[in-house]
Amino acid sequence: MENKTTGLTATDLFERNRKWAASMIEEDPNFFKSLAAQQAPEYLWIGCSDSRVPANELLGMAPGELFVHRNIANVVVHSDLNCLSVLQFAIDVLKVKHIIICGHYGCSGVHAALTNTRVGLADNWLGHVRDVRDKHGKYLGNVAGVSATNRLVELNVAEQVINVAQTPILRDAWERGQPITIHSWVYGVHDGLLRDLGITVSSFEEIAPKLAVVLDGYRDRGEDL
Repeated sequence: MENKTTGLTATDLFERNRKWAASMIEEDPNFFKSLAAQQAPEYLWIGCSDSRVPANELLGMAPGELFVHRNIANVVVHSDLNCLSVLQFAIDVLKVKHIIICGHYGCSGVHAALTNTRVGLADNWLGHVRDVRDKHGKYLGNVAGVSATNRLVELNVAEQVINVAQTPILRDAWERGQPITIHSWVYGVHDGLLRDLGITVSSFEEIAPKLAVVLDGYRDRGEDL
């Protein structure tokens, strides 16, 4: 398949799709038959809409192995019925076992929130990230520039873990004994690698002590990325 990805027409995109489908069938003749038969992913990915962060690809997973929700700056808002519907469907219907909250370094949405840069209608959405900035401002005082943006990326992921855990959807699931683990990850666009922030929780009570460890680590850290 050609590497060119700019200036493509709809016809070009359909042709690329046909080539991709043919390559999948060549590799596994039953691929699409199996895919159509069921959807049983164990993972829900909540990530950023950034085009450089393709969830399935960076995890090495095929279609059908990952349930995905994406928005600008990977935010989980308790009034966002889109995100909550995805969460509820993933937990109650698909019975996922893992929820991955994944931000990425160099996130332009997080940078706009950090610097109060106006981007338009999305400013309303990024207000949630500005709230994270204001809540955890003391952990941003010893970094600047790109490092400050990346620090806020991490803090934002940590806050979204809390937001997911606070939803009645997840708390009800935990109370009925459904095994679900939330993960806090950050993806490095600059090197293609995932980082685990360390807030990996399978109950609401685990969040506070693990979050405290992460926050304490920021107190004396200077620029790191």
